[in-house]
Amino acid sequence: MSYQVNEKGYYGDFGGAYIPEMLYPNVEELRSRYLEIMNEPSFKEEFNQLLRDYVGRPSPLYFAKRLSEKHNTRVYLKREDLNHTGAHKINNTIGQILVAKKLGKDRIIAETGAGQHGVATATVCALMGIQCIVYMGEIDIKRQAPNVARMKMLGAEVIPAKSGSKTLKDATNEAIRDWINNPVDTHYIIGSAIGPHPYPDMVTRFQSIISEEIRSQLHEKEGRENPDYVVACIGGGSNAAGTYYHFLDNPDVGIIAVEAAGKGVNSGESAATSQLGKEGIIHGCKTLLMQTPDGQITEPYSISAGLDYPGVGPIHAHLYKSGRGEFYSVTDDDAMKAGLELSKLEGIIPAIESSHALAVFNDKKFKPEDIVVISLSGRGDKDLDTYINHFKL
Repeated sequence: MSYQVNEKGYYGDFGGAYIPEMLYPNVEELRSRYLEIMNEPSFKEEFNQLLRDYVGRPSPLYFAKRLSEKHNTRVYLKREDLNHTGAHKINNTIGQILVAKKLGKDRIIAETGAGQHGVATATVCALMGIQCIVYMGEIDIKRQAPNVARMKMLGAEVIPAKSGSKTLKDATNEAIRDWINNPVDTHYIIGSAIGPHPYPDMVTRFQSIISEEIRSQLHEKEGRENPDYVVACIGGGSNAAGTYYHFLDNPDVGIIAVEAAGKGVNSGESAATSQLGKEGIIHGCKTLLMQTPDGQITEPYSISAGLDYPGVGPIHAHLYKSGRGEFYSVTDDDAMKAGLELSKLEGIIPAIESSHALAVFNDKKFKPEDIVVISLSGRGDKDLDTYINHFKL
């Protein structure tokens, strides 16, 4: 079985491009040109140079000695939190801004939940001198105020989404509306491995720098390229897709995805798409989606602003359905405890999104000799208020 996208934009049963006719020219232009652009030597050179000199890659692969001792296995952390802007999101936005320039677009729109993708998009727009509009749910604007300030400092216009749950899915709806109204000059930088084909594949390819580096760094440290397991948190799933990419077709590497169970999978306040989702269409692709029996999208919930999405990227829906990926759902409480544990054991305060991945030890027992690589997708500065309130610090 293949875990790569096929020529029609599907991963198994999931993916495709379900879009209004008005968007067809934009999406088709991107689909017909993205691989050709990404394979141009001049593109690769500029992309790699910016990742090195601007983002600060390669990000370290860090052996977490005390965490390893605590859980009786060998844990490495892929330190995406050390990238410029503090998360993995910048890998993709640099790639997409270069694609947008090649396509002659001079206006960029984006959606953001936790604000990290918004910051990363505003950052590359400032770098390239291109107009930037970021849509963000009104609730997320309140709970991620430092990131909103960053976006504004970087020259972006932040527009609140005031409909629905006023979170990520609503911000995405607003961004798509904008794109329909401004099809000629605008490129939509989607921040996750979601959306109509070719977005899930394009975003995954830009993020695959993560697994590429893991292989070479592990070879250097352990004399082998492949870990026993790679672990990542999943909302839409771009950090996870990038962490898994070079291991997808190697059955010796276990793939573990950790979702947000919120207040409990069956509490009615959750974002555990693999457990609760059924096949449906959201934001231009067919995937697993939390929905009512008559097909209305269920409001997701997570303490983490980056994981409260009602669906999951089509690549992950395929990994789940095919059994290639092991999926776990972690509650707010367990994620917060795992974040505090990493802070106290290793002196690293993780984003709450990443804390979900770190909570995998509650559900999965590893062997002492296993090499487990966890994607530390972002740093915890943006979440300090949430940590403070949760633990009464």
